[in-house]
Amino acid sequence: MKQVQTRPPIYANVKIPGSKSVSHRALIAAGLAEGLSLLKDLLICDDTLYTVNALRQLGIGIALKGNCAEVSGVGGRFFSSDRRKEIFLGNSGTSFRLLLSTAALSRGEYIFTGTQRMHERPIGGLVTALAQMDVKVSWPDKKGYPPVLIQAQGIPGGKVIIPGNQSSQFVSSLLLAGPYARKDIEIEVNGHMVSRPYVDLTLGVMERFGVSVIREDYRYFRIPSGRKYRSCRFTVEGDASSASYFWAAAAVTGGTIITHNINPKATHQGDIRFLEILGKMGCRIESGSSQVAVNGRSLCGIDADMNTIPDMVPTLAAVALFARGKTVIRNVSHLRHKESDRLKAIALEWNRLGSRIEELPDGLIIHGSQKLNGTMVESHEDHRLAMALAVIGLNVPGVKIKNEDCVNKSFPRFWNLWDTLR
Repeated sequence: MKQVQTRPPIYANVKIPGSKSVSHRALIAAGLAEGLSLLKDLLICDDTLYTVNALRQLGIGIALKGNCAEVSGVGGRFFSSDRRKEIFLGNSGTSFRLLLSTAALSRGEYIFTGTQRMHERPIGGLVTALAQMDVKVSWPDKKGYPPVLIQAQGIPGGKVIIPGNQSSQFVSSLLLAGPYARKDIEIEVNGHMVSRPYVDLTLGVMERFGVSVIREDYRYFRIPSGRKYRSCRFTVEGDASSASYFWAAAAVTGGTIITHNINPKATHQGDIRFLEILGKMGCRIESGSSQVAVNGRSLCGIDADMNTIPDMVPTLAAVALFARGKTVIRNVSHLRHKESDRLKAIALEWNRLGSRIEELPDGLIIHGSQKLNGTMVESHEDHRLAMALAVIGLNVPGVKIKNEDCVNKSFPRFWNLWDTLR
C-alpha cells in the first residue's frame, strides 16, 4: 500500500526514462537485423524484460548492461527447435502481439501464454491474419484469446485483412516481421484503426533500421520481401506516456515541471498530444528541442476524442477532477481490453473518492471541482491507473493505493521520482 503525500505547487526538473513502446520495437528490429546493434537508454521494466526473454528463447543474443543492450541479430535466420517451448509474457500485451509474428518467422513449436488477465485480452484479429498467410497458428483453449500455439515454419506472405477497431499492435506485429516473409505482405485494414500513432512509431523504428514500407494512410500497407534490417546504434527517446504524470502534477498543483529527454516536435509518440490537451484546459506549455515545461493554471473541462491516445485517458481523468465544469472522454471502447477494463476501473475508483463520474460504453463523463475525500483505492494491477491515482493524491489528502508495485510494468522508478517532487 502506498499513501500519496499532498503537495503545494511543485517546481521540479525530471529526466524521463526511455519509451516502453520504442524499446519493444527496437529490440525486435535489432534481433531481426544482421550483426550487432547497440540500444542506449532502453527502458528496463517488467514488460520489456518479457520481450528480451522471449527473443532469447527464439535464439537471439541480448546482453543487458544498465539501460543499454547489445543485441546480436540473426538476420532473420532462426535455428530450428525440436521441442515445444512455452513463452510466458505476463500481462504484457505489447510483447505478446508484437512477438507473435516474429516467432512465426522461426522454426519450431511455441506456446504463447501469460497471466489470467492476458487470457482475457483478444488476439483473434492477428491470429486470423497470420492464418490467412498459411502460418500454422491455433488456439489451444478459447478461440480468439491466448494462449496461442504457433507451429512456426516461416511466413509465406500474401494479402491479409485485419480489423482496425481492436489494436493497432496487430498491424505493427505484421509490419515488424514483414521484411522476412518469403514474399511481400499486403495489409488491408478493415474499418477505422485505433491508436494510429503507434503504427507511425513502428514505421519510424523500422526506418531507423533501414526498412521502408509502402502505405496508403492507415488503410493499406505493403512490406516488400527481401528488405532486411541493418544493425545500428539506436538511442531510445524518453517516454511521453510516463512524462504525462509529471505534466499532470504541474497542472493539478499549479506549479511548473520541466521534463527532459523528449523532443515534442520530432517524436512519433502519439501521447505527446497530451500537452495540447493540457493547453486547452488552461496550462501554459513551453517546448524546447529536448525538454518540455508545463505551467499549471486554473483548469477547465474539455470534450476530448481520445481514440488515438487511449493510454492518456487515466491521466486526463485525474486532471479533470480539478477542472471547472465537465470533461467528456470519447471513442475509447478499446480501453476495456487493456491491463484492466480501464473505463470501468476509473469509474469505480474515482467514485470511491467522492467524484461524480459517468461511465459510457466508449468513454467517461467527469464532473470537476467536486469535494473529494481520501480513502483506500485499488490499482486493479494496472500501472496507468496507479500512476493516475498518484496525481489525484497530490491534491486529496489520504489517498492510499493498493498494489502500487504494478508500476514496475512500465516505470520501475516511478515512486522514487514521485516522492522527490517538491
